[in-house]
Amino acid sequence: MVEMKHFKDATSYFKGSIQRILDLQRKDGSITWFSNGIFDPWNHLESVMALNILKHQNEKKIGFQFLKNTQLSDGSWNGQLGSDVEIDEIEGRFKGNESAEKKIRDTNFTAYIATACWHDYLINESEEFLKEMWPTIEMAITFVLSYQSKNGEVRWAAQDDSAPDDDALLTGCCSIYKSLECAINCASILNIEKKDWRRSLVELGSAIKNKPELFDRTWESKDRFSMDWYYPILSGVICNDEAEKRLNEKWNIFVVDGIGCKCVSDQPWVTVAETAELSIALLKMGREKDAKEILSWAHKWRDNDGAYWMGRQYEKNVFWPKEKPPWTSASVILAYDSIFKISKGSELFLNNNLLNSL
Repeated sequence: MVEMKHFKDATSYFKGSIQRILDLQRKDGSITWFSNGIFDPWNHLESVMALNILKHQNEKKIGFQFLKNTQLSDGSWNGQLGSDVEIDEIEGRFKGNESAEKKIRDTNFTAYIATACWHDYLINESEEFLKEMWPTIEMAITFVLSYQSKNGEVRWAAQDDSAPDDDALLTGCCSIYKSLECAINCASILNIEKKDWRRSLVELGSAIKNKPELFDRTWESKDRFSMDWYYPILSGVICNDEAEKRLNEKWNIFVVDGIGCKCVSDQPWVTVAETAELSIALLKMGREKDAKEILSWAHKWRDNDGAYWMGRQYEKNVFWPKEKPPWTSASVILAYDSIFKISKGSELFLNNNLLNSL
């Protein structure tokens, strides 16, 4: 197990991981899944947050600036779904390019700007930067909450030809819950009251905890995804004994000892990002030893250049897809920061406290 309790150790260990992110950041600041590949704001921001942790300030700034420059008039961004990307069955490589993939205005993608901005404030304590980003945050959250129903859940995307199904996704809404919490804290630092956002946060949390019938209505087997299992814990909606019970119920379904966390229950495929996120959820529950152990398994899936492969098909012993998306490496960096406290933003996913209102 690699323990990086000092910043310089983390900088050295993650040099190749960060370089992968930098190699895929374009001149306009955007960070794509692969060279000339698809873009979505959530995974872009995950990568920006990793850059922030390891003090790549210039690259972080242009990453935020790109989103400021490309935000649509309704507060959202165009993004592409990774599930729509074809994979070459022989080479295991992503096929297609950014222009060929359909674009959607995903609510979860849009909300994540607030999480990244709050993370930046925790690290750099710059109220000036928060003021600069506030109009972008406010427009984004306004867009997201315009799709919240009276029952509390949030539609997964703006309705158009690319997103016709009227549905709310459990994992997406859990992520939105965390982003909304971060947005409220950003507002509090700037002495801006957002009582309606606080109400929306309570309503969304209640829907996630108490109204499972509101989510994933158009999916036949969404229960097979590990993110639906641990995201309510990672986001802070479910905690304490209820969280322990939730983890124990499906631990043997999703966790493969010594290998990692599966993406889906019915495939022999672990993914590094899910493994890293699960480690944060465990740490959040006070299970530090387990968090460290599970994250240590991810190092088996690190390439010689220091970047992390997306996933491992462990029955065939092959990397699948044979790709190293920047957000995969970023997820490991965020998890290590949570465990070993290499930045002031390490409590981001461990703390669900709201700052006091005015």
